[in-house]
Amino acid sequence: MNPLRQSVQTTRARSCALAFTLAVSALLASTHQLAAEPGVRDAARESMLPALLRVGPARQFTRPSAAARVARDGDIIEIDAGVYDGDAAVWKQHNLTIRGIGGRAHLRASGADAEGQAIWVIQGDNATLESMVFSGAAVPDRNGAGIRLEGAGLTLRDCYFHHNENGLLSGPRPDSEVLIEHSEFAYNGFGDGYSHNIYIGGGSLTVRFSYLHHANVGHNLKSRARRNQITYNRIMDEIDGNSSYAIDLPNGGLAYVIGNVIQQGPATQNSTVVAFGAEGYKHAVNEFYFVNNTVVNDLPAGGRFVFVRAGAGAARLVNNVFAGPGEISSGPAELRNNLLAGKAGFVDPAGFDYRLRDGAPAIGAGIEPGLAGGVDLRPYAEYAHPLQQRVRRDSGSLDLGALEYQRGVQKGPGANGR
Repeated sequence: MNPLRQSVQTTRARSCALAFTLAVSALLASTHQLAAEPGVRDAARESMLPALLRVGPARQFTRPSAAARVARDGDIIEIDAGVYDGDAAVWKQHNLTIRGIGGRAHLRASGADAEGQAIWVIQGDNATLESMVFSGAAVPDRNGAGIRLEGAGLTLRDCYFHHNENGLLSGPRPDSEVLIEHSEFAYNGFGDGYSHNIYIGGGSLTVRFSYLHHANVGHNLKSRARRNQITYNRIMDEIDGNSSYAIDLPNGGLAYVIGNVIQQGPATQNSTVVAFGAEGYKHAVNEFYFVNNTVVNDLPAGGRFVFVRAGAGAARLVNNVFAGPGEISSGPAELRNNLLAGKAGFVDPAGFDYRLRDGAPAIGAGIEPGLAGGVDLRPYAEYAHPLQQRVRRDSGSLDLGALEYQRGVQKGPGANGR
């Protein structure tokens, strides 16, 4: 090759590389500038990389609603831990990540609401929230939610919803996928039976490693989703709760309820603990798999542990422990290897510690639950209080219920300790 031509080509290549490097540096600098200057116009961000928006008393945005007004698709919003009183917002952007920093960020309604519906109305798709608290939502329609989900897709992680008229309320979108993990829902509900800790209107729902308790007259969990995976949770009334169903799947669908600790208290509004299809089936597939749960009924008059409406494609109850007065199931269901007994086999039932004590009849009594729809029904984890998980011990033979036996266990902290 001609040396001069080679030199020109080399110079051009170096110039192009330098221009590319400078362009990338300028883009990154402008993105960082966006995070530092809240007054940048929306038009200036049209083609930018996702920005980091910081919220807090000493940040560029002092209230989350201010960040909601300028955020763009894909942005990350970090909110300093603390209480944000009377601040409500509508989030229209897609693929947002919103998280508390240095602890949980607490959105306390104090009379505020967004669009007459909730503290936050999320209209964008695929939002992820971490380390957030929502409390005190109330609206004239008596169904004010901590979050009202109108978009498709939401992940909640390490969040706490309490004392709202609804905890989480979602619409009927069939393409929505909701994941809730390591989160707590408590004391939500107006008290009329039409509002709940969690109410999912459609799509799919996964709830795991979470603590749902003390819904005010309504249900601890109600879902009309076509697919529900409710695994390794603690769902409780305890002594003074007055919820209705612990789990209500009123329109059926495909449901896997595995490894949960469920307790209905003496003040419950409903003598049935778990219901499937109570309002009629509305999905193409209606199958119910209730496996290795521990269910305790403290209603003195007893009732039904599980109700299954006729017409389900399958309803299988396997390896569960049912403790307290009542019948295991009402409606057509295949019952395999369940135990109906008193509470003497638990470590500390008065303290809601339902680990198995030495000599409990549930120890080693399990069978392989098999597969259903390609899903392995054998439990692999346990709920660990509060809001944690642990690997379920493999002792060679599967125990009944949600918590595998541990030799010599005593009262105190543990898989379901207080």
